[in-house]
Amino acid sequence: MEEIDAVIVGGGVTGLASAAAIAEGGASVCVLERHPRPGMDASTHNSGVIHAGIYYPPGSLKARLSVEGARELYAFCARRGVPHARCGKLIVAVDRQEAERLPDLEARARANGVERLAIVDSGAIRRREPRAAGVAALLSPDTGVVEPEALVLALGRTCANAGAHVLTGTSLIGADESSRGLIVRTERESILCQTVVNAGGVFADHVSAMLGGESFAIHPCRGEYAELAPARSGAVEALVYPLPDASGHGLGIHLTKTTRGRVLIGPTVRHQQSRHDYESGRMALEGFLAPARRLLPELELKDLRLGGSGIRANLNPPDEPFADFLIRRDRLNPRIIHAAGISSPGLTACLAIGRLVASLI
Repeated sequence: MEEIDAVIVGGGVTGLASAAAIAEGGASVCVLERHPRPGMDASTHNSGVIHAGIYYPPGSLKARLSVEGARELYAFCARRGVPHARCGKLIVAVDRQEAERLPDLEARARANGVERLAIVDSGAIRRREPRAAGVAALLSPDTGVVEPEALVLALGRTCANAGAHVLTGTSLIGADESSRGLIVRTERESILCQTVVNAGGVFADHVSAMLGGESFAIHPCRGEYAELAPARSGAVEALVYPLPDASGHGLGIHLTKTTRGRVLIGPTVRHQQSRHDYESGRMALEGFLAPARRLLPELELKDLRLGGSGIRANLNPPDEPFADFLIRRDRLNPRIIHAAGISSPGLTACLAIGRLVASLI
């Protein structure tokens, strides 16, 4: 039986960043990833936005780790050659009533430690986004974009350089307590370890149950995207967002220009039972047009193309607007550390989450 200090269950950006941070601290680590390669779920099914930390309740892990994580992620991407851009974002108020909400949003962001924010008028909006609507906007110069696939590859290389092993095509099937630690079982082998990090994404609640940990529920939430036709990608310069969704379940359908020059429209919010289903019952393109035209009035249906989709690992059910990240030791089994409920801003915060997990080790 193999013996190791820590096993990470889940090879998305959370698991990889945690593995790298733990290994850099001198511990032996392996990552169990059920897919043929890391990062095939939520880590690469998202907008690729580096969030500044504007939206989250002050004092929450999402707020703190977004602010810290964004700073670390920009530096990591620069060192590792990961395509990214600190392109800035406009959160647009399309009328005077919405404009009255901007100071409260700015105050929340400043309470979280977000810097260099400004409320700007319609002229400033036009200078940054000539085709965008809006009477005023909150400008966040430090919001940006990253190429998620390249980030996953760079984190994988970081793990390898630190001596962490990523075992792809390897699923957790159970675990047993022993006097010497926790015996983690896969289809091919058993591994004795001192700590297991649950970075299981939409299956984190299942992972906790298999490890003998506490009970909680992940509520899968699908987000779908449309895209601008390539010939219309010049209609957007960077990131254009509406005011946050009143339900609290999303930031509203927004426009994101990726590092590759594509313009994403989305994501939507659709709660569902399936943790695998990215495609059935997809929203028609017509459903994206009205919210997109609030931000970019000149759009027509012929300008849109169907895009991808992703599934968020929400800890909050549909009738609750917010749940924080769950990053702590399990209350039933102290050999388990949870890094669960890592929905947005999980990509932004991944390095800060990894550091926090390593500190718990």
